[in-house]
Amino acid sequence: MALRLRLTILYSALTGGILLIFGVLVFFLVNVLLVTQIDDTIIQSYAGLIKDLRVSPTGGITPGIMTELNLTTNISYQIWDQQGSLSFSSPNLGVYNKPLDQVGFQSKVSIYHDAYASWGHLRVLSVPLEAGGRPIGIMQVAASLDVVDLARRALLEIIVITAAASMAIAAGASWFAIEQALAPLTAVTETALQISRADDLSQRIPNPSSKHDETGRFIDAFNETLERLEQIFTSQQRFLADVSHELRTPLTVIKGNVDLMRRMKQVDEESLDTIEDESDRLTRLVGNLLLEAQAESGKLPLYFSPVELDTLLLDVFKEMRVLARDRVNIRLTEIDQIIVNGDRDRLKQVLINLISNAIKYTPKGGEVFLSLGKMGDNARLIVRDTGQGIAVEDMPHIFERFFRAEKSRTRSKTSGFGLGLSIAYWIINHHGGRIEVNSAENKGTTFCIYLPIPKSKESAPMD
Repeated sequence: MALRLRLTILYSALTGGILLIFGVLVFFLVNVLLVTQIDDTIIQSYAGLIKDLRVSPTGGITPGIMTELNLTTNISYQIWDQQGSLSFSSPNLGVYNKPLDQVGFQSKVSIYHDAYASWGHLRVLSVPLEAGGRPIGIMQVAASLDVVDLARRALLEIIVITAAASMAIAAGASWFAIEQALAPLTAVTETALQISRADDLSQRIPNPSSKHDETGRFIDAFNETLERLEQIFTSQQRFLADVSHELRTPLTVIKGNVDLMRRMKQVDEESLDTIEDESDRLTRLVGNLLLEAQAESGKLPLYFSPVELDTLLLDVFKEMRVLARDRVNIRLTEIDQIIVNGDRDRLKQVLINLISNAIKYTPKGGEVFLSLGKMGDNARLIVRDTGQGIAVEDMPHIFERFFRAEKSRTRSKTSGFGLGLSIAYWIINHHGGRIEVNSAENKGTTFCIYLPIPKSKESAPMD
């Protein structure tokens, strides 16, 4: 069953149910008021009758002037003696000689009871009569309930007809209103089906600016999801294209050198060195890709423990001086004793990546400056070089995968794959820190790493 139909039935049933409950309450209230009014009429007639009763010394009942009472046409009465004989009755009963109410006739106390006679529905008051503490008979005063029954039937018909008409109106209004409310959901469904058929994630669902309800928020969330999926899909396509390009170059070189040695029919040491270099490049590429994939999937393990950044920086400084040799001068300008919670190996990987890039892109005779200090509640690591710098248009993209500022130039054997900064950014971000970069062409580049310092050195390591 369609949602629209289910909601329409639900709203109609609720409307009808509420009206029926209200109608039942009104029906019982009106019924009580009408019956109370009849009872009041009966009791008034009884009071007028009982004051004119006369009891003979033998216990007999005499009518006095009762026959002359001006009773309404719908009031009848009977007076029975103790032996169960009808002493007298109202003229409108004629020769009717049966009790108006058999239940009340047998009762020892005064009661109201509904009874049915040959001429209609009656409300009967039965009152035992006593004189001097001994029973002398029974009086029954009755009023016709035909008018009350007619009012009951009319009221019941009005309630049922009103409830049915209201349910019909509610069903029509609900059907129209639900159609308008579900229209955006229909658009969402159609858009999703179009995307599924055409693989086009660029489509969006229009959302009127006046809609700030649940449906509008749902459309906004759906559009944001589509935008995110489009970004992921585009990133995946770019990733596959970049990986294919990166794999093609070393494989082409390897294949070319193998073909060359096959034609020469001898082993060429230079070709073997080239093949080995390209194999190493492939190994590094696969390793970085695996690391990147683990980082994006959240499966890259980070083992947090207290890390002495000054000791870590000194270790990296010594290793990088060996790498730089006499080509670039590496200087340690400032160092402070700082402990952070982090993964020592991953933080070392970040420092090695940044410093090796600084060495790589700094011309011979240039300098690379390292420093470690505190800034507020953060530790700040700075890697600054005097190299060629980064172009302004490349700055927003340096942390993207496979992006290289030198990609338009001829790559050397030591060129990277554009994954190092992307991995470094992920590692620092998952340490609760951030990386900032400032650069100017032909003036150098500065990378600043900020890592939060625990409030207490005795704080437990993060899991």
